[in-house]
Amino acid sequence: MLTAERAEALAEEWIAAWNAHDLDAVLQHYADDVAFTSPFVARLLGAGQDTVRGKTALRDYFARALAAYPDLRFVLRTVLLGVDSLTLYYESVGGRLAAEVMLLDADGRVERVLAHYTAPDQA
Repeated sequence: MLTAERAEALAEEWIAAWNAHDLDAVLQHYADDVAFTSPFVARLLGAGQDTVRGKTALRDYFARALAAYPDLRFVLRTVLLGVDSLTLYYESVGGRLAAEVMLLDADGRVERVLAHYTAPDQA
């Protein structure tokens, strides 16, 4: 069972890895068979795509994201705890607020992500 302490630690590690632009550190949080759904997927990979499947494809997608947003810096606002899941609410790129719902596998790695963002003028 996911504890509040573990959820907070995961969130802090995840934010730190992104802010360091350390792709390997970011990816250590994800399961090999991860499914990642985000409105940014179509923006970076092309229309008609909204989900990235598998850790190898996620590595490629995240590498594109880091290249597209070289000044990327996230600021964690809060962590919401669920049953074997958490939601990270944070300040994202372009003045957007983000909420990423992360479902965890039995090993505590992220196996499913649903990412949500405000429009830049709604932040």
